[in-house]
Amino acid sequence: MTEQTTFGREDYRHFRPIQTRWMDNDVYGHVNNVNYYSYFDTAVNGYLIEEGVLDMHDGAVIGLVVETHCNYRQSLAFPEPVEAGLRVARVGSSSVRYEIGLFKEGHAEPAAQGHFVHVYVDRENRRPTPLPDDLRTVVNKLLVA
Repeated sequence: MTEQTTFGREDYRHFRPIQTRWMDNDVYGHVNNVNYYSYFDTAVNGYLIEEGVLDMHDGAVIGLVVETHCNYRQSLAFPEPVEAGLRVARVGSSSVRYEIGLFKEGHAEPAAQGHFVHVYVDRENRRPTPLPDDLRTVVNKLLVA
């Protein structure tokens, strides 16, 4: 197993607050692992919507998740707020690798970090399509070396 690099708060380009919910906790008293992926999705898509490049209902191009990964480092629990850090590691012709860190409020090290790879496809035929220029511009703002 390869050791993963931990990225600190300073390594992320954009932050989005996420409020944990009562139902996120499991019987062990912490946020269940499946909810972390929901937080990742919320961070990525919230950013794209805010930037005006994701139209969930009528956009010609949509992003499909083709790969995900998460490393859990500390427990999160309701009712604590989470700060989701967002960065982009790679922009391809039709794909983007988003990297997300979930931070306890004010903490420098992530409670969890992971990634999503979205392949952008034509909404109608679900075939990969080149990133629209406006989307490419927005994701490039988050691109790290």
